Formats: sequence, structure tokens, C-alpha cells
Amino acid sequence: MAETGTPTGNAPDAAAPQAGGRSKDEVALEMMKFIAVTTGYGKSTGSAGFSGKPVARSAEEQTDALIELFERCRKIVNAG
Repeated sequence: MAETGTPTGNAPDAAAPQAGGRSKDEVALEMMKFIAVTTGYGKSTGSAGFSGKPVARSAEEQTDALIELFERCRKIVNAG
């Protein structure tokens, strides 16, 4: 039959495109990437700021830190 282009099923609100054609999750991901790149968040050596001692993190700790940052960004984007 004819398709209307309207999605069916359980589509979460976060996946619905906004005015610019980007979903809230995409906006949160871009925010997370910006923060991570500019501050060095989640990296294994060193840290943002003037810390004298490098912080050694395992790959799992780096991943957990980035996931936590993404979740925080999602909360901010969804609040707006």
C-alpha cells in the first residue's frame, strides 16, 4: 500500500530529527566529542588544566568516562 513516510512502532523521542535534521542524540554526541577533544577528557595520559602528574587510565576507564560524559550531554540536550 501507499507509504506516508511516518514511522511506525516505538520510535524514541531522542531519535526524532529536530529542525536542523539532527536528532537529540546526534547533538549530544557532537557536544561530547567537542568537550572530549578540547579538554582531553578520557585520555590515558595527562589531564586538562595545570596538573603536574599524568593520570594513567585503562582502556575500560577511558571508555566509561566517555560514556558518562555522553550521558551527561544527553541530559542537557533533552532538558532544553
